[in-house]
Amino acid sequence: CGRNMMAQSDLDLKETALKEDLKFYFMNPCDKYRARHQIPWKLALQILKIVMVTSQLVFFGLSNQLVVSFKEENAVAFKHLFLKGYSGVDEDDYSCSIYTQQDAYDSIFYVIDQYRQLKNISLGTLGYEHDGSGLKICKQQYRKGEMLPSSDKPNIDVSTETDCIILKPQELASKNTEVKLNSSFFNLEFYRLIQVKISFKLKGVALQTIHARELPDCYAFQNTITFNNRAHSGKIKIYFNSDTDIQECKDWHILGSVLQKNSLYILVFDGFVILNCLASLILCSRSVVLALKLRQRFVNFFLEKYNRCVSYTDRMEFINGWYILVIISDVMTITGSVLKMEIKAKNLTSYDVCSILLGTSTLFVWVGVIRYLGYFQTYNVLILTMQASLPKVLRFCCCAGMIYLGYTFCGWIVLGPYHEKFEDLNTVAECLFSLVNGDDMFATFAQIQQKSMLVWTFSRLYLYSFIILFIYMILSLFIALITDAYDTIKKYQQNGFLATDLHEFLKDCGSVSYRKEQTSAPFICCCRR
Repeated sequence: CGRNMMAQSDLDLKETALKEDLKFYFMNPCDKYRARHQIPWKLALQILKIVMVTSQLVFFGLSNQLVVSFKEENAVAFKHLFLKGYSGVDEDDYSCSIYTQQDAYDSIFYVIDQYRQLKNISLGTLGYEHDGSGLKICKQQYRKGEMLPSSDKPNIDVSTETDCIILKPQELASKNTEVKLNSSFFNLEFYRLIQVKISFKLKGVALQTIHARELPDCYAFQNTITFNNRAHSGKIKIYFNSDTDIQECKDWHILGSVLQKNSLYILVFDGFVILNCLASLILCSRSVVLALKLRQRFVNFFLEKYNRCVSYTDRMEFINGWYILVIISDVMTITGSVLKMEIKAKNLTSYDVCSILLGTSTLFVWVGVIRYLGYFQTYNVLILTMQASLPKVLRFCCCAGMIYLGYTFCGWIVLGPYHEKFEDLNTVAECLFSLVNGDDMFATFAQIQQKSMLVWTFSRLYLYSFIILFIYMILSLFIALITDAYDTIKKYQQNGFLATDLHEFLKDCGSVSYRKEQTSAPFICCCRR
């Protein structure tokens, strides 16, 4: 009897200690401070991190904006420099077009001449890449054949051949270049010509960053001009493509200490951001580990006293998704900040990777603010509604997605030849999504070509059925799922949430009452006095 009483006493003490730890774990930061005077360091770090990460993103965005504008302005300048007769506006997905053989020769030699005298005509800080590079001209054509205008039976070998020639800047400046320009390479047989591709590399320096008190960037522009004659329709489309690569500038000699001081201040600020996120990462990781240990204690105690296992729902109560979100955000912020510091020091040029990391981390930081608003019942409705409706919404989207894909493939194959918004699958999907949201409806109906009465009639049936099905039925059902979850949450807030084993276990835990806030998957929000 004595041993039994001691065992029961130990079990009671273990239960009391476990209840106190569980009660404290599910408290909000304010109640934790009132109960044990524990300073909410994680809350303070999150508030500080919001300010610092947002400021860091704004600084990087302003710097990145200069990079984007420099690339876009140079692309426009290249089109005006190397495309003869360029109007300033692209005709379609290509820049311009030509219709005569003489225009083709004039356009090709115009590029060569402009490249030769680039330093004398360009307004920017442009130059040739290096001595080994030059203007590379390649022509792709069918193999030799015969094409008689009076015959309806062309004799063409469909296998292709490609010939190339390289004109270096120093060669273009000499008189010997006339020999190459008058060679048989430039005698084009248009009936078998597929395309002519001219590629060249230029380098430039973005000096506008100096006005923003930043070190300048060095750029390498890989430009390609393609004369596309694949269709042999009498119209050659001219495509201009410019790929920009930011390179590290070497052997800088810049006078003035303002740029160096400004760069140093920003690097120090990025260092504080990394320290802040590192502290937040350590504290949140520690909380996750302690929560898992506490869950194991609760599972073992429940099995020892009640001889049954804890449900999956109660186990998931200890997994705080907000902490995981903060940990992911901290890792991305630290990685992005390190890249930003290297970019600022001109050791790296990974602007796109850095933008994705910093942008996504800032998004997660601001979304994480909802966690602290969730401690208030008025603001907690959004979180609970999203949690309750998410499983049903995902299942509903899977079913609706099958119908959406069916309409996408059908519209692409039938209306593609007659409507510019149905020319490829990606454009069709975007067009149908805009129709679901009520955008651009009249233009979609009006732009269908009436060359085939059968296709025109089918297009009307196709568009009307899609709009009726998705706007009046599927979209309405989608909203109804979320509305139903919202009504359920409101009823539970008025009448009380469903109690689980964990709720019942914490019902009598001293002076702090346990508050239940969840539907089918309970979410322990906080404990209040």
